Amino acid sequence: MRHPIALALFICLTGAPLAAQTEDDEPSLMEKGMQQFFEGLRDEMSPALRDLQGLMLEYGPKMREFLEEMGPAMGRVLDEVEDWTMYEAPEILPNGDIIMRRKPDPEAEQEPDTEPKTREPDLPPSGVTDL
Repeated sequence: MRHPIALALFICLTGAPLAAQTEDDEPSLMEKGMQQFFEGLRDEMSPALRDLQGLMLEYGPKMREFLEEMGPAMGRVLDEVEDWTMYEAPEILPNGDIIMRRKPDPEAEQEPDTEPKTREPDLPPSGVTDL
Protein backbone atom coordinates (compact mmCIF):
# COMPACT_ATOMS: atom_id res chain seq x y z
CA MET A 1 0.00 0.00 0.00
CA ARG A 2 2.89 2.25 0.61
CA HIS A 3 4.29 1.88 -2.85
CA PRO A 4 1.27 3.19 -4.80
CA ILE A 5 1.20 6.34 -2.63
CA ALA A 6 4.92 6.84 -3.10
CA LEU A 7 4.52 6.24 -6.83
CA ALA A 8 1.69 8.80 -7.08
CA LEU A 9 3.71 11.31 -5.04
CA PHE A 10 6.74 10.74 -7.28
CA ILE A 11 4.66 11.28 -10.45
CA CYS A 12 3.13 14.49 -9.07
CA LEU A 13 6.48 15.91 -8.01
CA THR A 14 8.26 15.11 -11.26
CA GLY A 15 5.35 16.13 -13.47
CA ALA A 16 5.01 19.65 -12.03
CA PRO A 17 8.31 20.97 -13.46
CA LEU A 18 7.48 19.47 -16.86
CA ALA A 19 4.10 21.21 -16.90
CA ALA A 20 5.74 24.49 -15.92
CA GLN A 21 8.26 24.15 -18.75
CA THR A 22 5.58 23.65 -21.39
CA GLU A 23 3.72 26.76 -20.20
CA ASP A 24 6.85 28.91 -20.52
CA ASP A 25 7.60 27.64 -24.02
CA GLU A 26 4.27 28.87 -25.39
CA PRO A 27 3.90 32.64 -25.87
CA SER A 28 1.14 34.28 -23.87
CA LEU A 29 -1.88 35.87 -25.53
CA MET A 30 -0.29 39.27 -25.05
CA GLU A 31 2.92 38.11 -26.75
CA LYS A 32 0.95 36.57 -29.62
CA GLY A 33 -1.03 39.79 -30.05
CA MET A 34 2.11 41.92 -30.09
CA GLN A 35 3.71 39.56 -32.59
CA GLN A 36 0.68 39.81 -34.88
CA PHE A 37 0.62 43.59 -34.48
CA PHE A 38 4.27 43.98 -35.49
CA GLU A 39 3.90 41.55 -38.39
CA GLY A 40 0.95 43.60 -39.68
CA LEU A 41 2.87 46.82 -39.20
CA ARG A 42 5.85 45.39 -41.07
CA ASP A 43 3.60 44.24 -43.92
CA GLU A 44 1.93 47.67 -44.15
CA MET A 45 5.19 49.61 -43.96
CA SER A 46 7.29 47.52 -46.34
CA PRO A 47 6.12 49.30 -49.56
CA ALA A 48 6.82 52.71 -48.03
CA LEU A 49 10.22 51.57 -46.81
CA ARG A 50 11.07 50.24 -50.28
CA ASP A 51 10.08 53.62 -51.77
CA LEU A 52 12.22 55.40 -49.19
CA GLN A 53 15.13 53.16 -50.03
CA GLY A 54 14.71 54.05 -53.71
CA LEU A 55 14.71 57.75 -52.86
CA MET A 56 17.86 57.34 -50.81
CA LEU A 57 19.58 55.58 -53.69
CA GLU A 58 18.54 58.40 -56.03
CA TYR A 59 19.16 61.43 -53.79
CA GLY A 60 21.78 60.06 -51.42
CA PRO A 61 24.84 60.98 -53.51
CA LYS A 62 23.43 64.45 -54.22
CA MET A 63 22.77 65.06 -50.53
CA ARG A 64 26.25 63.83 -49.60
CA GLU A 65 27.81 66.23 -52.12
CA PHE A 66 25.64 69.11 -50.86
CA LEU A 67 26.58 68.45 -47.23
CA GLU A 68 30.28 68.21 -48.03
CA GLU A 69 30.21 71.53 -49.88
CA MET A 70 27.69 73.52 -47.85
CA GLY A 71 27.98 71.80 -44.46
CA PRO A 72 30.29 74.34 -42.79
CA ALA A 73 28.22 77.32 -43.99
CA MET A 74 24.99 75.65 -42.89
CA GLY A 75 26.56 74.98 -39.50
CA ARG A 76 27.31 78.68 -39.09
CA VAL A 77 23.72 79.56 -40.02
CA LEU A 78 22.39 77.02 -37.52
CA ASP A 79 24.60 78.53 -34.81
CA GLU A 80 23.47 82.06 -35.69
CA VAL A 81 19.69 81.48 -35.70
CA GLU A 82 18.18 80.96 -32.28
CA ASP A 83 14.49 80.57 -33.15
CA TRP A 84 13.52 79.19 -36.56
CA THR A 85 9.87 80.03 -35.97
CA MET A 86 10.79 83.70 -36.43
CA TYR A 87 11.51 83.10 -40.16
CA GLU A 88 9.37 82.45 -43.23
CA ALA A 89 10.02 79.43 -45.45
CA PRO A 90 13.02 79.87 -47.79
CA GLU A 91 12.20 81.45 -51.15
CA ILE A 92 14.09 80.98 -54.43
CA LEU A 93 14.33 84.20 -56.43
CA PRO A 94 14.31 84.25 -60.27
CA ASN A 95 18.07 84.84 -60.31
CA GLY A 96 18.64 81.68 -58.22
CA ASP A 97 19.29 83.35 -54.89
CA ILE A 98 17.69 81.71 -51.88
CA ILE A 99 16.45 84.04 -49.17
CA MET A 100 14.85 83.56 -45.79
CA ARG A 101 12.74 86.47 -44.65
CA ARG A 102 12.29 87.23 -41.01
CA LYS A 103 8.64 87.29 -39.95
CA PRO A 104 7.42 90.71 -38.80
CA ASP A 105 7.43 91.19 -35.06
CA PRO A 106 3.93 91.14 -33.57
CA GLU A 107 4.66 94.40 -31.72
CA ALA A 108 5.82 96.11 -34.93
CA GLU A 109 2.58 95.23 -36.73
CA GLN A 110 0.58 97.45 -34.40
CA GLU A 111 0.87 101.05 -35.52
CA PRO A 112 1.65 103.34 -32.63
CA ASP A 113 -0.91 106.07 -32.00
CA THR A 114 0.52 109.46 -32.88
CA GLU A 115 -2.01 111.36 -30.79
CA PRO A 116 -1.90 110.95 -27.05
CA LYS A 117 -5.17 109.80 -25.66
CA THR A 118 -6.65 112.50 -23.46
CA ARG A 119 -9.90 112.15 -21.70
CA GLU A 120 -12.37 114.92 -22.26
CA PRO A 121 -14.19 116.01 -19.13
CA ASP A 122 -17.81 115.01 -18.81
CA LEU A 123 -19.59 118.34 -19.20
CA PRO A 124 -23.33 118.72 -19.13
CA PRO A 125 -24.98 119.99 -22.32
CA SER A 126 -24.92 123.76 -22.70
CA GLY A 127 -27.70 125.58 -20.90
CA VAL A 128 -28.08 122.83 -18.28
CA THR A 129 -26.85 123.28 -14.75
CA ASP A 130 -25.67 120.25 -12.91
CA LEU A 131 -26.48 120.35 -9.19
